Amino acid sequence: MTLRFYDTASAEVRDFVPLEDGKASVYYCGATVQGMPHVGHVRSAIAFDQLTRWLEFRGLRVTVVRNVTDIDDKILAKSAQSFGPDWDAEPSARQAEEWWALAYRYEQEFEDAYDSLGVQRPTYEPRATGHIPEMHSLIQRLIDRGHAYPALDDSGDVYFDVRSWSKYGSLTRQNIDDMQGAPDADPRGKRDPRDFALWKGFKDGEPVTAKWDSPWGAGRPGWHLECSAMVTKYLGPRFDIHGGGLDLRFPHHENEMAQSQAAGDEFANFWMHNGMVTFEGEKMSKSIGNTVSPAEMLELASPRVVRYYLGQAHYRSILDYRPTSLQEAAAAVERIDGFVAKASARISGGSAAEVAPQANMPAAFIAAMDDDLNVPQALGVLHETVRAGNTALASGDLDAAKAALYSVLSMTEVLGLDAVKRPEAVQGREHAALGVLIDAQLAARAAARANKDWAASDAIRDTLAEAGVVVEDGADGATWSLKRD
Repeated sequence: MTLRFYDTASAEVRDFVPLEDGKASVYYCGATVQGMPHVGHVRSAIAFDQLTRWLEFRGLRVTVVRNVTDIDDKILAKSAQSFGPDWDAEPSARQAEEWWALAYRYEQEFEDAYDSLGVQRPTYEPRATGHIPEMHSLIQRLIDRGHAYPALDDSGDVYFDVRSWSKYGSLTRQNIDDMQGAPDADPRGKRDPRDFALWKGFKDGEPVTAKWDSPWGAGRPGWHLECSAMVTKYLGPRFDIHGGGLDLRFPHHENEMAQSQAAGDEFANFWMHNGMVTFEGEKMSKSIGNTVSPAEMLELASPRVVRYYLGQAHYRSILDYRPTSLQEAAAAVERIDGFVAKASARISGGSAAEVAPQANMPAAFIAAMDDDLNVPQALGVLHETVRAGNTALASGDLDAAKAALYSVLSMTEVLGLDAVKRPEAVQGREHAALGVLIDAQLAARAAARANKDWAASDAIRDTLAEAGVVVEDGADGATWSLKRD
């Protein structure tokens, strides 16, 4: 089956044909490092990590660029909250955190969150502050083409003229006259309130470290300009996929596309956007107290469980968080891990880590992932394979169990679940030895049940339960798992 992805720009699922044979280029928006990562940031990173892994599985060499916005109004405002009147003091006299130190500190928090959930590092992760010359060049191209102009109030701002570009609004299918004014600068220097800032002139009271010289006066870049300059530097004027959260479609991605195409770049062939995370059907908001952070999730569940939860829905759909969500995800992960541990012990006498996965990906799993990354359907295949593997183990069909094991390992690997380590109790030799002992107890229990010795059967089950082993009886025999803490 041909790879197919939904393209936001065309509003349809299209065949994905790489611009260059055997390669794929992906850019997705990283963090504006003004604070701690929230669950939306992490869901987006996991979604595009799944995309990257699948493109690689399909034989493509993938170049991934994920930016860091390390200069922005919000970063300066956060730093200013702690500086107060000391902002303009000499560095040695300042007591609060510099904006660049704050940005770097939060950047590390994002990296830690990505790493803890098995998100692969991108091929490159450029920072906005390292690409000021490229931004100047892009602004000048836009001015030369008649799509940008210096502010009319001599503030040093430079704006993109939205009415000069007839396709403005096409990504989100909006009419210019129905849009609100761009809130990124005082409109008095604009030809139209909807024009957005490419360059922001330096203002009194701002830190001198947050300005760069330019042909239009000292200042700093506008948010939208940063991504256009960085992506084209590393992936060229035309590349395969531009991604990000659904909330970035407007104005960020709309403005990115407009300024890049107006400058003469074809830009992204596909636009892919992941859906939001809600709390019991409502938008998460600090003001009403219904937010949950990645850190809070990791206090409630293991990294593998959190990754499973955040990656289980279709990337374009809303992911709704409920108090039981992580418990449900934990149960699903335990079913997978329980089978892997038992099958590994029976087949190899060792742990899952000692069983090398083979290229045994089920066709139904491949078809699901090829069809716009249909992860829910792919997970259905994964769990069906787990059930089939448990049935094979119960009946003593080790060849079928081995095939199921290799399939499960292949699927979990490509979904990134194996990028987050299993608990040692599951992957170590101790678990393999435990599995042999428990299987012997279950065999004795099965014999007792066959002889209608219900007292002996119940006694074995009670002993296992006291040891933290949960036994489940099914049509294909008994299976076991370790009780969650």
